[in-house]
Amino acid sequence: RDWSSDVCSSDLHKATPAQIAIAWLLARGPDIVPIPGTKRIERLEENLGAAEITLAAGEIKSLEAAFPVGVTAGDRYPAEHLVRVGI
Repeated sequence: RDWSSDVCSSDLHKATPAQIAIAWLLARGPDIVPIPGTKRIERLEENLGAAEITLAAGEIKSLEAAFPVGVTAGDRYPAEHLVRVGI
């Protein structure tokens, strides 16, 4: 599900979900540094575009409500996948 479209106006920002996510992290303060991974120049350029996005206070509040601290807690991969690679 594309949560960014639920909480931020894509018409207003003309941004991808990844750009909204990075912009949200950048809005959290100078002590937060997003480190997105990518293999493609196009994605790097897309990610850099997030620095041009200014989220409104209401959008930030909506993102924080949609993704509260701890909501992503847990293992990155299912245990059965880790067993396959010997972890």
